[in-house]
Amino acid sequence: MATVVLAGGGTAGHIEPALAVARQWVKTNPSDSCIFLGTKSGLENTLVPAAGFELRLIPKVVISRTPSASWLRIPADLISSVLSSLKVIKKADVLVGFGGYVSAPAYLAAALSRTPIVIHEANAKPGWANRLGALFTSHLAVAHPVEQGKFSEALLAGLPLRSDVASACIASQTNWANARAAAKLRLGFPDDAPLVFIMGGSQGSSAINAVIAKSLVHFNQLGISVLHSVGKLNALPTPQGGYKPVAYVDAMADAYLAADLIIARSGAVTCSEFRALGRYALFVPLPIGNGEQFVNAASLVADGRAEVITQKEFTSEFLAAHIDSLLDTATRAPIAGDDQDLKSAEKIVALTEFALKS
Repeated sequence: MATVVLAGGGTAGHIEPALAVARQWVKTNPSDSCIFLGTKSGLENTLVPAAGFELRLIPKVVISRTPSASWLRIPADLISSVLSSLKVIKKADVLVGFGGYVSAPAYLAAALSRTPIVIHEANAKPGWANRLGALFTSHLAVAHPVEQGKFSEALLAGLPLRSDVASACIASQTNWANARAAAKLRLGFPDDAPLVFIMGGSQGSSAINAVIAKSLVHFNQLGISVLHSVGKLNALPTPQGGYKPVAYVDAMADAYLAADLIIARSGAVTCSEFRALGRYALFVPLPIGNGEQFVNAASLVADGRAEVITQKEFTSEFLAAHIDSLLDTATRAPIAGDDQDLKSAEKIVALTEFALKS
């Protein structure tokens, strides 16, 4: 019986692929156990227990993007986090990392204990934590082709889909038009009005929310329905007309299916789930980081299923001038989703099994 430790906490972009791999692992290896590493402030505290997996907490190592006095605490915080990770990983057979704050100390702990490491990189431009982990392993998988560095030689596995998204993709293949109409009705929106689904990632976006608030009068005048996921940390606006604000969308598969147009950040998970179920998107990449969100959306733009605008350009004036043309373009986008990521979790499980035998 093997013990698999998975590290990928913080945001849904790190957690959801890890959960998909854990589900596939126990399906393939029912006598094995999967343990997640996380911090007390991450979404993993909700998502991991809800999925039925054990969660062990480690201290969070915060590294600000700009130099500050907080950098003086990094060595002590990192040592504490590595030691906490080591208590779990030294008893494990393999570590599977997905990037983010949790992964870096986990990779160091696995290297110290000589525990095999498998890494999955979701973004088209690898993050710093996974670049660190790649120093200690050759068992690498990526969601998108990477042009340079060690990840350019990684297994092209795609990005593991959440179970509800994967199931919806499979079920919709018999009749995509009917699946989209049924999803719109389940969400409580009329079938004869265009639906725009807006979200700013798993935690919401105050910048996107502010633009949408200024655009509601125009949307209502045009008879456009709006499902707006504002994020759990943001104030919930008042519903009006066809505008339905929610803190978080639980039925994400239905939201992707039902929407004629999606306005969202272009995180790796969002792009993968949209590719599986969505029709047309306007992506507003997060303006911080290493530019990975622009790269994530590039293949969808090339396929004619999305366009990209910078956050500075994304204004209520832009929406007023372009919402009609965006919805018109959406009607000409492919009606069917793409099933390319359906086998992703299986590929990562196979790579992990290979690492265990190496």
